[in-house]
Amino acid sequence: MKAKRIAPEVLLDLSSRMELFPARSDERKNIVKSACDLYGVSESTLYRQLRSVNKPKPLKRTDSGKSRVIPISEMEKYCEIIAALKIRTTNKNGRHISTNVAIDLLESTGVESEYGFIKLEKGKLSKTTINRYLAQFGLDKHNLIKNTPAVRFQARHSNECWQFDLSPSDLKSVDEPLWYDESKGLPILMLYSVVDDRSGVCYQEYRNVHGEDAGNALRFLFNAMSPKSDPDVPFQGIPHMIYMDNGPIARSRVFQSVMKYLGIDVKVHMPDSKDKRRKTARSKGKVERAFRTVKECHEVLYHLREPKNEVEANQMLSDYLKKYNDHQHRAEPHSRMEDWLQNIDGAVKQMCSWERFSSFAREPEKR
Repeated sequence: MKAKRIAPEVLLDLSSRMELFPARSDERKNIVKSACDLYGVSESTLYRQLRSVNKPKPLKRTDSGKSRVIPISEMEKYCEIIAALKIRTTNKNGRHISTNVAIDLLESTGVESEYGFIKLEKGKLSKTTINRYLAQFGLDKHNLIKNTPAVRFQARHSNECWQFDLSPSDLKSVDEPLWYDESKGLPILMLYSVVDDRSGVCYQEYRNVHGEDAGNALRFLFNAMSPKSDPDVPFQGIPHMIYMDNGPIARSRVFQSVMKYLGIDVKVHMPDSKDKRRKTARSKGKVERAFRTVKECHEVLYHLREPKNEVEANQMLSDYLKKYNDHQHRAEPHSRMEDWLQNIDGAVKQMCSWERFSSFAREPEKR
């Protein structure tokens, strides 16, 4: 139960009356007892509230928190240089020079900065003062090195943004691959995937590859953008943007050239930095979630019936993806495929022929 709070003016009056008598006098005890009976509190509660009234306020200088030796503008300049030295010397384990070492560096050899060459005389700066001002100016490690916020975005229309990625299949390989480079050994069965950012509709294919290369990626994207032979799969069209990893495919000149001819804007997410100052972008969850669902709900059944080659594997995968796209949308009361059909902005941008698409990759680059 919360103790009763006596008004401050009453406490001041009680304090002034009690000061007229010695500490252990009966009159003082009678004043305390009558006040406790009147306000319905115990003696300890009354004395505790009296102490808060009689407690003297601490006095501070008018220039409290400000250096009397160095102007605040000059101190801010030194703090910026020391904070920059700490960040510049931070390694992948998060270790960096201390404040003492940074001050000693400024005093012994000096530092070239945007303010010019800075070299201080001995004893001008102290560790405690600099650490206090680093926190005050927001230049300490806790404030400077922060993870970028997770961005949750969703496209407004279908085919406005596709998330593209590839992942090794849990099947690893097939027994009878139809084609592969014998000089490079057995290929890896790779799962290529695009997910429409708005609807969550997913299109995937298996491909036998020896690594991430632009050729297989372009063949897969052509199939994803082209009309499907199955009438139950209306997913098609050229997207406005593709969001993908900053890997060898995105850096390929051929891939970039073909995407430019198709009018597709390629966006890559920023990878994790070596100095641990930036986390990997966390906005590829839709395509990663699709990978996990396929591997946990579809590929585990390969223990019962394993496909012989990639054509059979793709047929089995296509049958599963039709069920996957007919499942309910993550936020809407209809399926993913229905959401894709309902949110097309105008008409679907049709894909060109394979011959025209191939010419984009073969056409010489003009410099």
